[in-house]
Amino acid sequence: MSNEKKEIANQSQGEFKKEIGVFGGVSVVAGIMIGSGIFYLGSYVLQRANYSVGTALLCWLVGGIVSLLGALCFSELGASRPKAGGLTVYLNEVYHPIVGYMYGFSQWLIASPGSIAAVAIAIPTALIDFFPGMTNGQVKLIAIILTILFTVYNIMGVKEAGVMANITLVARLLPMGIILVAAVFMGNVMPDLDPTPVDASGAPASFWGGMSIVSFAVLSSLWAYEGWSNVANIAEEMKNPQKTLPKALIFGVGGVTIFYILFNFAIMRVIPIEEAKTMIEADNVYLGTEVARRLLGNAGSILVVAGMLIAMLGSLNGQILAFSRIAYAMAHEGHFFKNQGVLNKKGVPANSLILQCILTIILILMRSLDQLTTLVVFLGMIGSLLGVAGVMVNRIRFPEIEKPYKVWGYPVTVIIAVIIFAGLMVNNFIEDPLMSILGLIIVPALGAGIYIYYDKKMKQQK
Repeated sequence: MSNEKKEIANQSQGEFKKEIGVFGGVSVVAGIMIGSGIFYLGSYVLQRANYSVGTALLCWLVGGIVSLLGALCFSELGASRPKAGGLTVYLNEVYHPIVGYMYGFSQWLIASPGSIAAVAIAIPTALIDFFPGMTNGQVKLIAIILTILFTVYNIMGVKEAGVMANITLVARLLPMGIILVAAVFMGNVMPDLDPTPVDASGAPASFWGGMSIVSFAVLSSLWAYEGWSNVANIAEEMKNPQKTLPKALIFGVGGVTIFYILFNFAIMRVIPIEEAKTMIEADNVYLGTEVARRLLGNAGSILVVAGMLIAMLGSLNGQILAFSRIAYAMAHEGHFFKNQGVLNKKGVPANSLILQCILTIILILMRSLDQLTTLVVFLGMIGSLLGVAGVMVNRIRFPEIEKPYKVWGYPVTVIIAVIIFAGLMVNNFIEDPLMSILGLIIVPALGAGIYIYYDKKMKQQK
């Protein structure tokens, strides 16, 4: 062991506490995934599906299947390597440390704080209708305060953060569940569920045209599914992670997929498709809010806002908890700021949480976060592609490593997942080449440069 790594080990003042069970893991998965997106992303999926309800629901299903295939692959890697840092660690050991480091650095610098910042800003933004005089500066100030408060709360310990995840999951599902059930049974519209893609004129699309339409719409749905992989970051803090992690991923992603499909179907039970189209074209994308207002009056509007706030607060908590373990993993491996690899007496990487908070605040203060959305999704797809392909690499390179959980239908399911993620990346590159180049080349290259610097420094100290 190098002097650098010894120093990091000696500085660790505690160890991770195994406080998270299956329900806690599912709560973290669902807590990160179910945020504000469920309330408005359905409009974008519907719009990209050329207002075909059947195609839109198909896209939600495909998005869930893609995420579930990725979750199955991550379950195998995570069960055999239940370490803090998740995918960063998997890529380190399955490919090469520099591969995991480049991914981890991209997540640490942009994707993770960008996601946290987006949710933090979305929380006060959801209240603008109730407080129309709220300025952009006030929105950002509230977002910063929330980021600081939840960071401090997570520094108190992972058990406390897990309790928050459990409470907010139940609290957010209750109002959304009420809206879903009310819409399904009280709605008097039966939408056309034919999944055949149609072009802009409403005529059946060609095969390749239909594939393009579905792929483009699935990209929107994936933003709502984004975040499932981050539960692997806290695998070292799970009870019996070899069994708990796969269950948390499979139950979490599978449950959220079913919920998303039902929620979007319920909306179409109340709002006719032509009326929904008019609303969306007028930039009124919160169809769920309109459904609640029609069915439950003003009480429904308050219920939706309450559900949105709870969902976003839970997502903010889950992201701050899971993302902070990335810097810890990079530092513990020896190629990052060594103070990021230190645990406090509560068994929490407090320094990593604080630095993550600072990066998030910087992004909150930037002029706009809309442009980060594509970059965050694209960075996530890069990691997912490497992760699912890593299952095959891991079996070939390390056949002797115990694998408590193995992917169903291997190698067919893994190959399908690789093809899907690669196809989505290509489609994303075509739609937004600038952000794709930034995510694929520039940020990882910067990470590689820092890795090489620390690597030389470590070799000189041997």
